Amino acid sequence: MTALDPAAPAISPLGLGREFNRVVLALAITATAAAMLGGFVTLAPNRLVSGQPIMLWHAAPLRDSAAIAALGLLLAALAFAPAGRWVHHAAAATAMALILLILATAGDSAGLVAADAPARARVSLGAAFWVMLAAASLALVDALQRAKAGAGVQLLVMTALAAGVVGMAETGMFDALSLAREYRNRQGVFAAAFTRHIALVVGSVGPAVLIGVPLGLVAARRPRWQGPIFIVLNLLQTIPSIALFGLLIVPLSAVAGAFPALGAMGIGGIGVAPAIVALVLYALLPVARNTAAGIAGVEPAVIDAATGMGMTRHQILWRVELPLALPVLLAGLRIVTVQAIGLAVVAALIGAGGLGSFVFEGLGQYATDLVLLGALPAIILALAADFLLQALSGLMDRRTARRMVSP
Repeated sequence: MTALDPAAPAISPLGLGREFNRVVLALAITATAAAMLGGFVTLAPNRLVSGQPIMLWHAAPLRDSAAIAALGLLLAALAFAPAGRWVHHAAAATAMALILLILATAGDSAGLVAADAPARARVSLGAAFWVMLAAASLALVDALQRAKAGAGVQLLVMTALAAGVVGMAETGMFDALSLAREYRNRQGVFAAAFTRHIALVVGSVGPAVLIGVPLGLVAARRPRWQGPIFIVLNLLQTIPSIALFGLLIVPLSAVAGAFPALGAMGIGGIGVAPAIVALVLYALLPVARNTAAGIAGVEPAVIDAATGMGMTRHQILWRVELPLALPVLLAGLRIVTVQAIGLAVVAALIGAGGLGSFVFEGLGQYATDLVLLGALPAIILALAADFLLQALSGLMDRRTARRMVSP
């Protein structure tokens, strides 16, 4: 094995001849460069004007800057420690502390900067903050993966981080940030938009599963039908979301005009109805394809054994095939849910409401923090849904494996 072999162990820059964590080292360098070159917060005379960047050491108290530097150095030092479970746990704990410290420092910095600024001035989060927060978050994910942390440990970590952020928000630590001021100005509207967004996702994922699973079963059972089914579903996926929303306006408006009772129920060319229809159409392909793949992946020997036990075709489907295909089905549901959360943002353009209303209102007003008020909760929803469904899929995989090895 030569020194230029990409499979060769990474040699420490310190000449110690052992492997080191390239990911954490790259993240530490990126975060340091961002802190040195970018603004940690920005100060603008009002919410519509771009702010002037303020460096970390100018905006934050000295103790906060020193603490961030110390934790960053500790995390970088752990990248050169011999790989071991305790090292990965220490890296995860350090990254968690660094995430919370960066958030707390942003709140402290905003308070200090706003204290010396006019009343209409707005303090926003700068580029360095986002890069540093992303680097610390990726370092945490890397440490948990290297430690082979289970779903329970990951859930505990996420809960601890969420509790820390909520605790800081409850104490008013973030009140000076422009993002918090946008939230306070629209607190009631935000709750309604958040609820509407979840309703759009649930209202589209549910029908997509009810329609897509039977389509996947037909494709798996009848290979001659598989081509036409997936051609149509692939065609629906290629239509841009904005175009599909627009295409649905005319037929749904005609339906509402022909049947006034449906119009009274809220079905029309704009609003929730076309959003639900479009989201369902986009979700059909992942559900149907994963269903067909999951059913096709069941071993023929298992089907033969179930048939030999006297099971009917219906019993084999519900007691054997679907349980064994469930991890693949959950993978498709995971894709569909995350996709629906993102596309529901765009549905605000046709009056469906949801978090996208803040995004497009902010874009129209050139108000970045108003855009973030809609975008950040959508991102958090997508990450939470992805994590929960991934954990559930892993649990199903382990349960299936135990069934296969049990006598």
